[in-house]
Amino acid sequence: MARKKSVKLAATTFITSSNSIAQFSSQVATSLSDQYQSWIHDYAVIRLYREFERLMLSALTGAINNDTATLSNKIGISFPKHLTDDVCEFLITGSGYFDFKGRDGLIKTLKQFVPEDHYLVTTVKKPAYKEALNRLSALRNFAAHESAPSKKAALSALACSNLSSSGSWLKKQGRFQSLVNTLQSLAQEINTNAPF
Repeated sequence: MARKKSVKLAATTFITSSNSIAQFSSQVATSLSDQYQSWIHDYAVIRLYREFERLMLSALTGAINNDTATLSNKIGISFPKHLTDDVCEFLITGSGYFDFKGRDGLIKTLKQFVPEDHYLVTTVKKPAYKEALNRLSALRNFAAHESAPSKKAALSALACSNLSSSGSWLKKQGRFQSLVNTLQSLAQEINTNAPF
């Protein structure tokens, strides 16, 4: 019998990785100029987003892998009881890559594969995580692209009128660590609710 993919392990891995990112950005930034501190936080939010994206893909892959009947009921196609991780991931990404646009986009993606009352959907939908998820996506996009549309989205997500870079906002007042803490709470809740 095939081994079940561990959603709990994916959540734990995210918590460990995000701690490393936060520790790195905190330790390195203290010895750098103001501009370089901003750059470090730009890179850190890109890395944090990557780790969060990996968590969500692994969690969704695990949800399908652990219960193919849920997917079968959701999309109306019968699947065998046991699917490999690679097959589950292919069902999610097709021949592309895992991507979502902000919190609402993530919820929409999750609901394509699991029902509305699934623990992944109910956890991501919680109001406690809304601001952090929207900020994570907007700040990552602005850090990665620095385009006018990405800046506009970041300004909207932060509810502010001026922003020179994602890193310049994240490096102040413990904002990056606060973002990490909230995402870790989300990951811990997924860990708690996941059967495997």
